[in-house]
Amino acid sequence: MARKKVSWIPQVGIVATYIGRAGRLARGGYNVRIVAETCANRMVVEAIGRSGAPVRFTVKRENLAPLQPGLFD
Repeated sequence: MARKKVSWIPQVGIVATYIGRAGRLARGGYNVRIVAETCANRMVVEAIGRSGAPVRFTVKRENLAPLQPGLFD
């Protein structure tokens, strides 16, 4: 019997890593700030866009991971 994977539940206001399937993003992930939680296990996040301005978009919660230890220590 397979066990269900325990997913990480991010809190609003923290910095996380977005690991999406799009090839345009960086291979190691994209650092984003959690802005709000929406329906259907999705989160509104904010990141720095190509022009340097903040951009908000919606991602699935399963594609978010905690930051690596020591990244902003």
